[in-house]
Amino acid sequence: MPAEDDGTLGAADPLEEAAEAAARAFRLLPAEPADRPRPGTRGRAAAGRINTDPDTVERDLMRLVLTLVELLRQVMERQALRRVDQGDLSEEDEERLGTTLMVLHDRMRDLCATHGLTLEDLNLDLGPLGPLLPPPD
Repeated sequence: MPAEDDGTLGAADPLEEAAEAAARAFRLLPAEPADRPRPGTRGRAAAGRINTDPDTVERDLMRLVLTLVELLRQVMERQALRRVDQGDLSEEDEERLGTTLMVLHDRMRDLCATHGLTLEDLNLDLGPLGPLLPPPD
């Protein structure tokens, strides 16, 4: 890496340029009036904006946490189905695994209901990438 006479990195340092670009990209900008939800509506905030409304921050945080848990649950379910398809498990193990996955699904639905959400609410829209979670089978 090129260094200037005083031992510091030069402005042309690629790492410094990348850090500055990342800082610019991740800087939070105030939401424009058009980006804010209208009073009395529960519309989604515009992508790329953080809604820090004190009335909804707890629910939004719970939605994010439950989304991550649901994503992990679905990954575990798919891995279990692969193991069943490969024939790695005994019939007893398959039965126990199936029961466990059904209980987990029911608990997720209960947790969502407790916090005023549905499993569909957990499917975050990733913009051009589409929804985070696959559609239900």
